[in-house]
Amino acid sequence: MIILISNDDGINSDGIKCLENSLKDLGELWTVAPDRPQSAMSRALTLSMPLKASRLSNKRFMVNGTPSDCVNIAVNKLLPVKPDIMISGINHGANLCDDISYSGTVAAAFEATILGIPAIAVSLASRKNCDFKPAAEFTKNIIPKVISNELPKNTFININIPDTKGNRITGTKITHQGKSLYENIITERTDPRGEKYFWIGGDGTSYADIAGSDADAVKNNYASITPINTDLTAYSALEVLKKWGI
Repeated sequence: MIILISNDDGINSDGIKCLENSLKDLGELWTVAPDRPQSAMSRALTLSMPLKASRLSNKRFMVNGTPSDCVNIAVNKLLPVKPDIMISGINHGANLCDDISYSGTVAAAFEATILGIPAIAVSLASRKNCDFKPAAEFTKNIIPKVISNELPKNTFININIPDTKGNRITGTKITHQGKSLYENIITERTDPRGEKYFWIGGDGTSYADIAGSDADAVKNNYASITPINTDLTAYSALEVLKKWGI
């Protein structure tokens, strides 16, 4: 089995190193990841400058671009054949609810999916004293299920792992995307020249209390598995719009 690994935290992140170590006996690993953190880059492709893939070892590369760049270059230029599966992560911090659309971790799995490769995005819902081993082992165990059962067309899975403090994950929920509650996400400051500037991030994100959602599962210490479709059409709205007489 050929496994392509990428992420949005960068090639030197602890999450990607833990994932590589966990999957090394599962197949032939190729890692192609950004040379620096690329969080919240979503599905951005770099069109304004040339990209370089620097070889760190035989099957390990860093790219001066986004997660989507990395997957594109890996599949179309670096790997000798199409990988059997693509894993993005393990992300430092959760990718839940509306944050999914911003996530570079999720974007890498999205890119692989539209290239016809089964894909999984994996995130750990913790930002301090992270122990990625339970998430890595969980990912290792789910890969054979994805390969043998086949994902539905245009679909990948977004996994969020609760912070178990290194303990084994004991429960899993199949979930839907929840709702983020954004508050005070822009900080306004003044630079030494008296000019105003803005810093996006603020006090962080909370989530609506919705039963069956990804955030609800993680809050209750379950691993959340959410199927994500690359077709963004709002099918329920098609007939509504047709009635507008446009």
